Amino acid sequence: MTRILQSLLAAALLVSASAGAVNPSKEELDAEVREAIAELYKHSSAAKELAGRAAGMLVFPKVIKGGVGIGGEYGEGALLIRGSTAAYYNIVSGSIGFQLGLQRKSQVILFMTQRELDKFRNSEGWKAGVDGSVAIATLGAGGQIDTDTAKKPIIGFIYSNKGLMYNLTFEGSKITRITK
Repeated sequence: MTRILQSLLAAALLVSASAGAVNPSKEELDAEVREAIAELYKHSSAAKELAGRAAGMLVFPKVIKGGVGIGGEYGEGALLIRGSTAAYYNIVSGSIGFQLGLQRKSQVILFMTQRELDKFRNSEGWKAGVDGSVAIATLGAGGQIDTDTAKKPIIGFIYSNKGLMYNLTFEGSKITRITK
């Protein structure tokens, strides 16, 4: 039992320390969102094309994941509609399993239909996989996104400065509106 409590405490300390590092002001967050979008477009022209057709684009420029056995993930971002910030949100999730250390990534969710965007905006706390299924974009030949994925109503991108990341998911993440 003591080992579990120690792991929980260590994970809480890692995540809280990293959460403080990703608690930017409104102006800083807006600038980080613009940088994250530019980075995504650098990795995928298909992402830029899809974003141009999306009803809304939720961007989390710095999502920090940390843990020792039991971990957590936190990030803050902005919902963009027609290129303008409509609201600010945070993303939170927890996990159990082998993990040690910290990881930073960016996450973007495209709401391809007005219906899905409205469902998201009207929720009290939107849970990926429960309130909406997010199709994770992977790149195929020539840097194009899989045709089936491109037809989904909600499309997600997870990436670092090295490019798109694979075998990751939004499932279990809770997204909640915040005030900045």
